[in-house]
Amino acid sequence: MKVTETSIKGLLIIEPRIFNDGRGYFFESYSKTKFFDAGIAIEFVQDNQSFSHKGAVRGLHAQFAPFAQTKLVRVIQGRVLDVAVDVRKNSPTYGKYEAIELSSDNQLQFFIPAGFLHGFATLEDNTIFTYKVNNYYSKECETGVRWNDPSLAIDWGIAEKDAIVSPKDELLPLFGEYYSPF
Repeated sequence: MKVTETSIKGLLIIEPRIFNDGRGYFFESYSKTKFFDAGIAIEFVQDNQSFSHKGAVRGLHAQFAPFAQTKLVRVIQGRVLDVAVDVRKNSPTYGKYEAIELSSDNQLQFFIPAGFLHGFATLEDNTIFTYKVNNYYSKECETGVRWNDPSLAIDWGIAEKDAIVSPKDELLPLFGEYYSPF
């Protein structure tokens, strides 16, 4: 596996080694030993999966202590634009984001430590998105920012009028109103 640092400290792109042959392909999507050897010493406790139609936007979300979550995200089927926004108060990149296309074609993974808001937009119908987390979900520790905040100016790869967003996500605060618990 190849690990690439992004422009924001802590965010990593993981490229698995894929073995292709006449039957299809095989790869290890996670190996605790290989991740630890690469300096990613995280104990994941739960796997989550979502199925989304083209244009679905999920996020921008995070959980804070004591249920803060580090995530390892990837796409099983389809394609997404995955986004992580740095909300670590003392970070020189506070308020900056990194966006990466994850797909069943490129098989890339995105490692997102606690201290980042996370979200994605599905760019194809029938997209299956999966992620590992190192802590359990807690409704009381949820936090987030509205996906289409103009101050963040994230290009989600879809027209705003075509976005399918949950009512809960539409009510999240704008970044200027957001207090980061990280």
